[in-house]
Parts: sequence; C-alpha cells; structure tokens
Amino acid sequence: MSERPDSLYEAVGGMDPLRRLSNTFYDNVLVDPLLAPVFADFTPTHIEHVAVWLAEIFDGPADFTGQHGGHQALLRVHLGLSITEQQRLRWMELMTDAVEQELPDDALLRRRVLEYFHWGTGVARDVSASPVGEDLGDPGPTPRWGWDGLR
Repeated sequence: MSERPDSLYEAVGGMDPLRRLSNTFYDNVLVDPLLAPVFADFTPTHIEHVAVWLAEIFDGPADFTGQHGGHQALLRVHLGLSITEQQRLRWMELMTDAVEQELPDDALLRRRVLEYFHWGTGVARDVSASPVGEDLGDPGPTPRWGWDGLR
C-alpha cells in the first residue's frame, strides 16, 4: 500500500488539475438552465479564482488570501444570490461529474473533495440569502480541508 500525500492539493496533482476541474465544471454550469442565471455576471477570471481558492482550501499555496481577499471576499461574492437548495444540488451533480472526469481515479480522494463541496455549497447557499452589503463579521481565515475533512 502506497502512502498518501500529506495534502489533498498534492493528491489532486496541483494547480493544473484544479484548473481543468474548474473549466470543465463551468463549461457545464454556464449552459445549465437552472444554474446559468446564478452566474449572470460570470467572467473568465472566475475560473482561475476558483482554482486558486481550491488550491488554498486543499492545503496548497495561500494565493487566494494573498491576492483575492481571502475567506471574507469569497463569502461576500455570494451575498444576494438567493441560491436555492435545488440549485445547490444541481451544482453538486455537475461538480461530481467534473471531479470524476478531471481528478485522479482515487475513491477516497474524490470522496474528500466532494465532501468539501457539499459543505461549501451549504455555506454559499446560507450566505446567499443575505442581501448585498450585509456585514458578515469576521469569518476567520480561509478554511482548510484535508483527509479528515475540515481542519
């Protein structure tokens, strides 16, 4: 039995697979009738920002915090989106498809990554119910997700 890498970031293979994951996912989201309206203000830079966020979440470089405002900024962009549970579940379906297509064929790795997305989409849905400009307080540092879940 081979030893697993210390981080999920290393296990997925670094930035390139996370970029492919983000690209594949958003290719499908932007044509999905249920999800496309949520991304009405989508720009191509969103794909790179998501990959950078995931790298940090999975214990890679902390570039999202260093370059894009960290946890507070990520939460803030979800304000006012009014994400429904149906949209969250569809998001998970499309992300599951992208994970299966783009990440290594490792059942535990894929399960841990999808557990993060399940948790994160719940947070996004909850935050999205608040109006734009809402004071979120201090959400703390960017969360980190590892082999045992949220750390």
